[in-house]
Amino acid sequence: MSNLHSREHWVDSAQGKLFAQEWVPAQAQGAPIVLLHDSLGCVALWREFPAQLAHAIGHRVIAYDRLGFGRSDAHPGVLRLGFVEDEARQGFSALLEHLGVEDFIVFGHSVGGGMAVACAAAFGNRCRALITESAQAFVEARTLEGIRAADLQFAEAGQLQRLQRYHGSKAEWVLRAWVDNWLAEDFAEWNLDTVLAQVRCPLLSLHGDNDEFGSPAHPERLLAHAGGPGVMRLLQGCGHVPHREQAEQVLAEVTQFLR
Repeated sequence: MSNLHSREHWVDSAQGKLFAQEWVPAQAQGAPIVLLHDSLGCVALWREFPAQLAHAIGHRVIAYDRLGFGRSDAHPGVLRLGFVEDEARQGFSALLEHLGVEDFIVFGHSVGGGMAVACAAAFGNRCRALITESAQAFVEARTLEGIRAADLQFAEAGQLQRLQRYHGSKAEWVLRAWVDNWLAEDFAEWNLDTVLAQVRCPLLSLHGDNDEFGSPAHPERLLAHAGGPGVMRLLQGCGHVPHREQAEQVLAEVTQFLR
């Protein structure tokens, strides 16, 4: 992928600096694809996927660390109810402004998928397409079971160090922001239905049939409530991270969808 040019950026947001990286093909075409990471993720944890995506599609690909994650500044407080929907007007909006992005395609993984829905809704006249991968559309028992199991795993000796590799001293905040929000009583009724109704662009919803954090009820609900046309792809024998587990399949689905 030597014909890709990669650049790093520091984006000023209302609450601190955000780290962003872009991958630009030599003959970049079409709207840039903006990636939104999962609850424990960051730019570095997308690994090879952004470069693979830029190479396969021929579009500029942009990923950023949300406030409190990766190389971005620490978050000054705790995430509040509504944090999924709010990202569209916070970090995402600051990123678009800093990079001078007008029209865009948004691609979100896990909770980033929910945030991508909010971005497509908030910037309806600029969002060309919405891609969700393993996104949660509501609070499901399977989601909460997966989170409780992960919380126990991270409590074991040395496990938090896996997160510290990517988030440094922010690792404990990152873990609690995920676990405590999703398990909170006031989050139990959360869903994306209202926001989905405001989405007008085409939607591609990718989901693994073995996703430990959500059943196929999630992509089904995304398609049922989205205001625009939608396509659902259930990936066989795939867990929560299709872009790592079945990268070729994900790239093929995205390529076909964007054509």
